[in-house]
Amino acid sequence: MAVRGWGGSIATAIGIAAGASAAQLGLGYGLGIIAWLPSPNGGNEATWVASLAWATWIAATSTIIGAICADRISASIVDSRDTLSTVLSRGAITVAAAVGALATVALVAIPAREAARADTFTPQTIAAGYAAIGVIVGLLVALWAVASRAVAANVIATASWLWLLAVIAVIDGVATGRGLASAQLGVWQITSDADRFWFRNIYLPGAALTLGSALVIGALAAWPAAKRLDGRVGTAVSGGVGPLLVAGAYFLAAPTLVGIRAEQLSAHLLAPYAVIAGLAGSVLVTAINQRHESRQRDDVAMLQWPADGPEPEPAREPEDDAKEPVPVPAQVGASDLEDDAYAPARAYVSDSAPATTEAAPEPARGQASVATPLWPEQEKKKPKRR
Repeated sequence: MAVRGWGGSIATAIGIAAGASAAQLGLGYGLGIIAWLPSPNGGNEATWVASLAWATWIAATSTIIGAICADRISASIVDSRDTLSTVLSRGAITVAAAVGALATVALVAIPAREAARADTFTPQTIAAGYAAIGVIVGLLVALWAVASRAVAANVIATASWLWLLAVIAVIDGVATGRGLASAQLGVWQITSDADRFWFRNIYLPGAALTLGSALVIGALAAWPAAKRLDGRVGTAVSGGVGPLLVAGAYFLAAPTLVGIRAEQLSAHLLAPYAVIAGLAGSVLVTAINQRHESRQRDDVAMLQWPADGPEPEPAREPEDDAKEPVPVPAQVGASDLEDDAYAPARAYVSDSAPATTEAAPEPARGQASVATPLWPEQEKKKPKRR
């Protein structure tokens, strides 16, 4: 990519990341999902922990969204054949997205000044620090997301689902008369029964919703990449990236699990298992597509073997070395030889036969005696008597 093209992509990444952070925080503040002020029902600590988790997660996802969108927009400018140019451009875009996502730090620190905390006089510093940590985490994941479409799809799908779930939780609170209240990240208490649907510290409907959504999103987000035969390792582990961001946000917000509500404790305990469920979905899809592709290759190879492979040699009959074919003497026509070209009859007498003065019968024309010499020695003449 040209240097002037880099400038446009960097500006795009900064703008999209800043816009994503402002849009998410605006939605959270407007619906009461994120609240830094003391809660009217006395749940100040739970609201504070939930807001810290949301701030960390929003900062991370804003960085990733800015990097992904800017990378896709600048895909026509980058020369994919130049590996060095591609790596440099993606690195610059990711860093620019992190710079744009730093807007989350300001948008979190200013409202957090009104929070009432007994352990610190500067709650805005703590909130801003969590947002900055989220930007760093998002920078690391964005470097991977711009190179793997499966990871990018999983992060975007997970973020969309969590916001939909938060909006549903707020609407349910308003419908039941509780009003606008802080919502937990990825948590919706479907029932109001406090004892029936709980198993120890796990809320069973919430567990089914969390694990089931992670499994389905992991499979659906990895399916297109698996069909395109993208990097199999990145596709197989892509299902755990989105839930991993949620688990990281929960761990940073409440590492000791002290002073939080029961449904929030259930979400903290279920977050690591959601990562495993997401991984299971993406690994399953990758394995199914890999097996299907292997079968297709085998079928194509079997169909193309007669045309592309060497033809089999015909079977050869075993040769009997002991029996060699006897050459057949050529038939010579009578017209090809002169009348005086034939040897006398005694020339065809065998050496083993007794000497006799009688002439042997003359063989038929075209036949030859194999065992007799062609010109045997002539008989000695008897001396004449005087």
